[in-house]
Amino acid sequence: MNKLLKLAMVLLLIAACKNTAPKSEETTTPQNETTETSEWIYLFDGTSLEGWRGYNMDSLPPGWTIKDSTLTFDTELGLEQNYTGGKDILYGAEEFDNFELYLEWKIPEGGNSGIFYHVKEGYDGPPVVAPEYQLIDDENYANIHDLVGYNSQFGAEHPELLQDWQKTGADYAMHTADESQKQLNPVMEWNSSKIVFTPEKVEHWLNGKKLLEFVPWSEEWQAKKNSGKWDNAPDYGKFKTGYIALQDHASPIWFRNIKIKKL
Repeated sequence: MNKLLKLAMVLLLIAACKNTAPKSEETTTPQNETTETSEWIYLFDGTSLEGWRGYNMDSLPPGWTIKDSTLTFDTELGLEQNYTGGKDILYGAEEFDNFELYLEWKIPEGGNSGIFYHVKEGYDGPPVVAPEYQLIDDENYANIHDLVGYNSQFGAEHPELLQDWQKTGADYAMHTADESQKQLNPVMEWNSSKIVFTPEKVEHWLNGKKLLEFVPWSEEWQAKKNSGKWDNAPDYGKFKTGYIALQDHASPIWFRNIKIKKL
């Protein structure tokens, strides 16, 4: 009887080990998923403006606020205060070098804004130092705003029209978006944009479609920089790390789900 009892106990122990082994494998999958998810850093999650401030400022300019879980520039709110400074804002908690940036946005009819990266302070504003992913109402902007004076200085054949380098998704005044891939939603509907930056390649995406890519600081990049709008901006695009910033262009703008992943 003792031998039989010992044999039964050994068999029970083996069975218990077999039953517990799969449990340890099951717990690894959620952990891996959590690790992948945690790579994203939320710059704005709909609840807090922590980390955000004005360019060259210690606080937010008037007009920038949270409404309905969106980061909003409210033009009426901005006009309520006697303020004459710049209204571009940046996420000042951390600088980023190589990254994948994702956000969602919408603009009104005639609206205009932009997303800057590798921003450094101490200049008149982000545009003279940082590349910009253009956000604009492609369809209606030129019907509402007079572009002739501005565009004529760049030799535009039809200065009254929005130029390709000024349209949504463009690397502003540098690289144009592939219009055949562009699916821009109508005004006041949400769009998603993505910027992927590495020293080997930069990509601009809109609503899941890649609009352009280029190699930063290449000979082609230098030629474009030195022959257009930025030829008199010696520090434009030269920095390899910096802040993420959003542009105020005197029109309402809404952002949500702003997140970044370091590469």
